[in-house]
Amino acid sequence: MFRISLGSRSNSMCNGISRRHLLRLGTSGLIGGLTLPRLLELQAKAASPKSAKAKSCIFLFLEGGPPHQDMWDPKPHAPVEIRGPFSPIPTNVTGTFVTDQLPLCAKVADKYTIIRSHSHRVNGHTTGYHYVMTGRKPTFADGDNPIPNNDFFPSLGSVVSRECGPRGALPAYMNLPHPMAAGGPGFYGAEHAPFVIEADPTQPDFEVKDLRPPDGLTQQRLDVRKKLLAGIDSIERERTRGQAKVMSTYYNKAYDLIASPEAKKAFDIHAEPDSVRDAYGRTQLGQCTLLARRLVEGGCRFVGVDAPGWDVHFNCFPSLQTDLIPYADRAFSTLVADLEERGLLDETLVVMMGEMGRTPRVNARAGRDHWSMAQTIILAGGGIKPGQVIGATDKHAAEPTTEPVGVNDLLFTISRLMGIDPTKTYLGPLGRPVPIVDGGKMIPGLV
Repeated sequence: MFRISLGSRSNSMCNGISRRHLLRLGTSGLIGGLTLPRLLELQAKAASPKSAKAKSCIFLFLEGGPPHQDMWDPKPHAPVEIRGPFSPIPTNVTGTFVTDQLPLCAKVADKYTIIRSHSHRVNGHTTGYHYVMTGRKPTFADGDNPIPNNDFFPSLGSVVSRECGPRGALPAYMNLPHPMAAGGPGFYGAEHAPFVIEADPTQPDFEVKDLRPPDGLTQQRLDVRKKLLAGIDSIERERTRGQAKVMSTYYNKAYDLIASPEAKKAFDIHAEPDSVRDAYGRTQLGQCTLLARRLVEGGCRFVGVDAPGWDVHFNCFPSLQTDLIPYADRAFSTLVADLEERGLLDETLVVMMGEMGRTPRVNARAGRDHWSMAQTIILAGGGIKPGQVIGATDKHAAEPTTEPVGVNDLLFTISRLMGIDPTKTYLGPLGRPVPIVDGGKMIPGLV
């Protein structure tokens, strides 16, 4: 992946050919007046999704596992060791309640949908993150692999990059303020890796300095350097094959950004009025979310915002009440309202989730542990029907009482909303077909 590094990275916690193109090899046989390739092409088009509303996706990942019962799925009649200290409050959608830690989101519940029945069986951080981002259950133990930990299966952002392509000067796929675990391109290759901005936009001197050529380097000299590099690359590509091609991809991405006034404009968060920056919150999550909005305005297809800190195993409630839930409440509520005001909500899919939920029962250390069997996901925009609650959990928020929404159901649905055929298949490095999403179906009632 290509990174721009502007500071220390936040600490983490505990090339294929499509089957359709292969089938387009010539044949002269006629079937009802059509050649076989033409018939198959028409069938593929008929099976593909209709033109999608969602042109971009902002993916807010609350890394570590947000506690669903303390946020979106309150259980006021459960014992205190289950329900915790927070109380339910009504939203602006009749009959829908969230906890009192989400007062801002409660006011805009008519703009998003709550899915309370997300469930899977991968109960670790690294493994769960991998599963959510790729739709494939990991073959490694939790915590064993470095970031990015998917060297084969592409992540959701890389799928969007490959299937949708860029729609402007900005890269199609971006991560901030550091790489998303399992967010790599897998066998799709370097051109679909995330462009990573490793920086904190809350800092007063935040600037993507690497997008500015060194002093004294004119555009003419920059063009000459690019031509020289291209010549060297062509020689090295013959000698070293794959690695030179990968590095050439990185260089081209970097050059395109340096030469782009649109890119500089998109990253200039200081151009936002203080009132807007304050509304998102002067927190890392808040300002990254604001920057994500600017990036999709500039044409980025998929922006992944990684927000760590949600692994609350002990004495969790003070942290949740002070440092975690209020930041997410402000960032998400402001984002959906801001997108709507700008006329961008219908074409921007917003997803907020983590790799898991938290245990129903508060543990002996006044915290909640890993619990992937029940989790709440929030979706807004992108053509979904807002103001709903889909699915339910039991009286302790431990298991879905309705049909569970699995990881691949979510990835299938996001793909469809983005106009991607999730059943499309590419050939992996070993020549075996690899579908974009391995199973799954549309989440019932969402659209």
